[in-house]
Amino acid sequence: MKFHGCITAMITPMNEDGSVDYEGLAKNTEFQIKNGISGLVPLGTTGESPTIHDDERDRIIKTVVEACNGQVPVIVGTGTNSTEKTIKYTKQAKILGADAALIVSPYYNKPTQEGLYQHFITAATAANMPVIVYNIMGRTGVNIETPTLKRIAEHKNIIAVKEASGNMSQMMDVLNELPADFTVLSGDDNITLPLMCLGGRGVISVISNLLPSKVSRMTAMALEGDYEAARQVHFELLPIFKAAFIETNPMPIKTAMSMAGMPSGPCRLPLCKMMPQNEEKLRKVVEKYMETR
Repeated sequence: MKFHGCITAMITPMNEDGSVDYEGLAKNTEFQIKNGISGLVPLGTTGESPTIHDDERDRIIKTVVEACNGQVPVIVGTGTNSTEKTIKYTKQAKILGADAALIVSPYYNKPTQEGLYQHFITAATAANMPVIVYNIMGRTGVNIETPTLKRIAEHKNIIAVKEASGNMSQMMDVLNELPADFTVLSGDDNITLPLMCLGGRGVISVISNLLPSKVSRMTAMALEGDYEAARQVHFELLPIFKAAFIETNPMPIKTAMSMAGMPSGPCRLPLCKMMPQNEEKLRKVVEKYMETR
């Protein structure tokens, strides 16, 4: 199974009382598939995974898997800062029908590079399913260095990395030094096209929650080598790439989806409502895309 193109890091829609909106989640899943998405990631950072309860996790996975019905891969975010809990979540995701797991590097504990290696190898061995490594130092406090990633990638179950280090020099090293069949995906919407020009195979996108057809079109063009056409779409999307991160993700994208009349709802604390001035800036950007969405 290939994990290329535009893969959406799905929000978890909430009701006003803070409960999960499972009907809205199913609707969002159907909307994504209808608009040409290449894969779906429930329970990632954008899905507010740190505040999702275990019983909610199971039902969220079931909802997405059932609504998807095998049309695109479902890649469940299962990573935590506990190797034991990561294995538990990954095994459960497989039982519930997930096609792969997205495992973030452990946050807060700040393991050494050897600790990172052992974490991923242990989890991937126990899970026995495809694993995408998620490198995002800005949220975890630890960077997966390229030599460490090369060691991790030798495991048969570890097939890709979501690169959100923000370090383009490191990303170039990863693309240059890792095997050609190891997939590198952007974890930042605004550098998707630059990364794909260098050999990346797509993005795990936040913006595609709102604009799946546009982001999918850009990645498809890049995969086909039509970089001029992809560049035009990139610059068309650049204002929303920036506006969607004016405050902590997923606060802006959930707000934008609410503006567009999509299932979204509030975030759970400690994430909160956007500042009014930033919400107004976001609204002005979102309104420009609604007619052509």
